[in-house]
Amino acid sequence: MIEIKNISKTFHQKKQSFKALDDVSLSIEQGDIVGIIGFSGAGKSTLIRTVNLLERPDKGQIIINGKDFVQLKSKELARERKKIGMIFQHFNLLSSRTVFDNVALPLELDHVGSSEIKRKVNELLKIVGLEDKANDYPKSLSGGQKQRVAIARALANDPYLLLCDEATSALDPATTQSILQLLRDINQRLGITILLITHEMDVIKAICNHVAVIDKGKLLTKGTLQEIISDKEHPVIKQFINPGVMTIPQELNKKLQKEPKDGLFPLVEIELNENITVETLLSKIHDEYKIPYKLLKADVEYLGDSNFGKLLLQLKGEAEENQKAIYYFNQNKIQNTVKGYA
Repeated sequence: MIEIKNISKTFHQKKQSFKALDDVSLSIEQGDIVGIIGFSGAGKSTLIRTVNLLERPDKGQIIINGKDFVQLKSKELARERKKIGMIFQHFNLLSSRTVFDNVALPLELDHVGSSEIKRKVNELLKIVGLEDKANDYPKSLSGGQKQRVAIARALANDPYLLLCDEATSALDPATTQSILQLLRDINQRLGITILLITHEMDVIKAICNHVAVIDKGKLLTKGTLQEIISDKEHPVIKQFINPGVMTIPQELNKKLQKEPKDGLFPLVEIELNENITVETLLSKIHDEYKIPYKLLKADVEYLGDSNFGKLLLQLKGEAEENQKAIYYFNQNKIQNTVKGYA
């Protein structure tokens, strides 16, 4: 169990002060994967760096396994830090060392015997899928491979906690997914608790069980991913979860009219919420209201029993029938926008 209690941190530069963290509290269960999301400058990096006291808070407590890290003396803090791995956005590998030697570094600093280092490093390289790269140097590796080396190095001292500071933001989307899958596998295989920070909701959706949203140094909300996504009214959360405007197919867009006319049918963009499924919505339109429709686009994501996202429908009934469907959307607080008529 990790308990971050009432942490505050202010940075002083010349005559200005900047409050990076303002009375932040967060609990993390052992074996969980927790994501902290926020915009640049929100306080994410400062928060994650206070967990292992790379950044010492002005006030508050960091309690891990019953010990308040803020109160530990230097030697004891150094000993505890060995069991907290950390991976960074830019890998921080030593260019003069091979992959094997980069992973071995924490073990060498801990005066582990050479035979044990060899066994341990080979085991870690196998876990991250780089056993054939042991003698290569970082300059010959791709970004994803470099991050795998960094992950292996972070696991060298058998940590119970892994801190990830924007660990995928320098990677392309496909590589990001492979690294996130690796982190999930490590969490499940080794039982390591993972705390990560990111500004990308896709990262949160891919790996995290619980989420905390931070903005301007304050923790806005925390909970399961489903609970966070349900809170669409908060402007900061809304910016992260908004699936964006759906583009209208080009051929249809050329014919689109702003005003209704005979022979034209409305194109309606519908934003789904957790209270209604895609299947229920479409069944309501077709089976109950007997309105023909064309599903032009769908961007839907399922989280547990709920779905979120958007649909682009063309309602093809009579004008009064189509209006009944829009009335139904409004009555049931299903956000909808008529994009035009075609």
